[in-house]
Amino acid sequence: MAHAFPHSLVLSSALIAALGLSIVPARADRCDEQARELAGRIEGLKVGRAAGGIIYLQHPLATQASLGCSSRNRQADFFAASPARKPPAAFVEMVATAAAVIFTIPRKDALRGANRCFERIGILRGKDIKTRYRKLDIQCQASKSGSSITISREKDQ
Repeated sequence: MAHAFPHSLVLSSALIAALGLSIVPARADRCDEQARELAGRIEGLKVGRAAGGIIYLQHPLATQASLGCSSRNRQADFFAASPARKPPAAFVEMVATAAAVIFTIPRKDALRGANRCFERIGILRGKDIKTRYRKLDIQCQASKSGSSITISREKDQ
């Protein structure tokens, strides 16, 4: 019986060591990965600080930009604001590229949806446009100081 104790001790310590070696360091959050992928694909985009499920981004064409991370009580979204009331084509292309990466849709579909939203802003339809295109909810707003766009995935109903 005295012989069984050292074997079980050696076996249990070997098992603990094997478990300790098999623990893999945690991977970065999915939202952080998306932010880094955006920075890699969009020239001039820089990832800023993260706070409350939102990662703030910086781009020369945008006064504000952010990536909203999905969680239990929030869905993923992308927000960008331009200082121009009618944003330049390069700004819309940056928004479309970001939406294509975040929502895994073709870039040309995201570009068409963003262009449709900005084109509808005016006297007849107003300064706050909400539209849906390719299962994306797109909201554009215009003011005297500029315009903004928010793109999010269609809400499950």
